[in-house]
Amino acid sequence: MTNYAPLRGVRVVAVEQAISAPLTTRHLADLGADVIKVERPDGGDFARAYDSTVNGLSSWFAWVGRGKRSLTLDLKAPEAAEIMRRLVARADVFIQNLAPGAIERLGLGADELRARDPRLIVCNISGYGPDGPHRDRKAYDLLLQGEGGLLAVTGSPAEPAKAGISVVDIAAGMYALTAVLAALYERTSTGVGAAIDIAMIDAIAEWISAPLYFAHYGGTPPQRAGMRHSGIVPYGPYRCADGSVNLAIQNEREWVRFCAGVLDDPALARDPRFDRNAQRLANRHELEALIEERFASLTVAEVERRLEAADIPFGRVNDLAGVWEHTQLRARGRYDVVPSPAGEIEVLRHPINVRGKEAGVFAVPALGEHTDAILSEIGYSDAERESLRLRGVV
Repeated sequence: MTNYAPLRGVRVVAVEQAISAPLTTRHLADLGADVIKVERPDGGDFARAYDSTVNGLSSWFAWVGRGKRSLTLDLKAPEAAEIMRRLVARADVFIQNLAPGAIERLGLGADELRARDPRLIVCNISGYGPDGPHRDRKAYDLLLQGEGGLLAVTGSPAEPAKAGISVVDIAAGMYALTAVLAALYERTSTGVGAAIDIAMIDAIAEWISAPLYFAHYGGTPPQRAGMRHSGIVPYGPYRCADGSVNLAIQNEREWVRFCAGVLDDPALARDPRFDRNAQRLANRHELEALIEERFASLTVAEVERRLEAADIPFGRVNDLAGVWEHTQLRARGRYDVVPSPAGEIEVLRHPINVRGKEAGVFAVPALGEHTDAILSEIGYSDAERESLRLRGVV
């Protein structure tokens, strides 16, 4: 089985931090690109210091930092401009997510870079985009969960709740990945690169389009429903004698099978209070109480057997330890062991599965681990590299 590396030969230079751009470039590295991560000499990407739970490494950096080569560089030093010029001259893609205006002040704006090399693909990730009244605002995930409406639809009826992961960063990072891949493909026929602007607010607004349209055109927003669904009943976790089972009814055929095969009450499917989803939604509290009453004498295993026999989708509400040891993930070999500054660590493989191809195994880089090698590649002699190091430039 051969390694899957369709981007072998593509070079990416990244001035990045936190999650959004690093997630983009980690996936580019997963696909075989040579990603050079430019980091501050005094600590590097601040995601390196979010925690120290992975044998002394940050869990966040172990996730999005692997597969790249780390070059330390003080971008404000006079010598940095020439180093960046040489780096970008050899690059196919330049990606950054610094604070608004910072990359332009460093002379690395998209217009300037692409004037020198029209084949270059430049991708900027920001909170609010390059124009508009909020263009200069700094942005972090939670702030955009609020600005972008996610908090309006997430949580309980009594109180909103943030998503437990950096969902806006992830959305922006994945749209950046899509845009870069599309630009690379387009360049094969046109010979011309692109300037890409990904705004976090655009990404999360796209992801909440269904409730956004529902509220705008329907006149009332969907209600926050906690772990249940705001528009479908039954849908979500329901208590059993020894835990909860997570189930989903998506259509009336499933509802009929659920009543007959799981609740052992075929007549319930024809009850006018529950005989279509709109009625079940209107009477959800009564129905959900009835379901949990029927489940109260049954174990999770017993309910799951009934659900499986009735062909009703279901799952378990796992804690994180349960996910780490999930039977399906382990059976499919979804973990790998990779090198890191703290020794070998177990990590999830990337989820891009191509039959007949093997996912690459990539190390988590130490800060500045590849500085010497990269500077050598772009023409700096041993003496020049040592001088840069002594003066704190790298």
